[in-house]
Amino acid sequence: MKHIREIKVAVLALVCGFLLYFGMYFLRGVNIFSPTRTYVGVFERVEGLTEQAPVYVRGYHVGQVDAIDYDFARKDAFRVIVSMDKHIVVPKGAEMVLVADGLLGGKAIEVVIPVEEGGNYSTLASDTLPTRIEPGLVESLQAGLLVHLDSLLLQADSLVALVEQQLEGDHIRQALHHVDQMTVDLTVSASDLRQLTHNRLPKVVDSAAVTINHANAVLANVRQADIAGVVEKADTTISQLNRAMQSKQSTLGLLLNDPSLYAHIDSTVVSVDSLVTDLKANPKRYVHFSLFGGKDKSEKRSK
Repeated sequence: MKHIREIKVAVLALVCGFLLYFGMYFLRGVNIFSPTRTYVGVFERVEGLTEQAPVYVRGYHVGQVDAIDYDFARKDAFRVIVSMDKHIVVPKGAEMVLVADGLLGGKAIEVVIPVEEGGNYSTLASDTLPTRIEPGLVESLQAGLLVHLDSLLLQADSLVALVEQQLEGDHIRQALHHVDQMTVDLTVSASDLRQLTHNRLPKVVDSAAVTINHANAVLANVRQADIAGVVEKADTTISQLNRAMQSKQSTLGLLLNDPSLYAHIDSTVVSVDSLVTDLKANPKRYVHFSLFGGKDKSEKRSK
């Protein structure tokens, strides 16, 4: 009975210690009731990897980093020891990859297990896995930015060299001189345009107004003219002319429609033509012809 209190205190201390130990590993993400197996990877640098960092297989949390040993006298200075669930088969050809864990710059270990058809895995010869470092998003962005920055710096150097070359020559001065000359020409042109606007433009506007008024007056006269009546009279005249041409009672109709009249006129023209021809051939025959129809004296003597 005397030692019951001491025994209770000891049991309580043991329980508290177990709960503290279990709680620490639970917060680290380690299940102390699950058996584990230890694997080792050697890295040249760890990029901020710390102990208790998570270990993933295809993004699934399977363990943690137990310890990081280092020896800076060697090129591969860091020896990373990880523990994983013992039931996970890590075959030959698996890799331990240092990867980024999130966007805040944390690091984790990814164990890359090759996929074999039918699950025929080769047994891992030792617990030491080959390693490599995979750059994260921030590192990739930095590398890309550095490449672009180098290109921009080269372009800036070329631009500066070109500007220096232009400054050393007389091109800039000539260009400024041309700009000054253009400014003077523009000022003169603006002054001429202002004078033209104030002096000549009102006269042009007045002349245009007068011309428009005359055009309006002509249009008004045209609108007032009896164009329809004129057209109607012209149609009537043309109709009367057509009837006169088609009628055989009118002189114009006879001239156009009587073929005998055309024949008489044609024979008359032929007779006149014969008379003119004879007059040209025998002009003496008509010289002594009497004005009252008399005959030539020579003809009388012959009779």
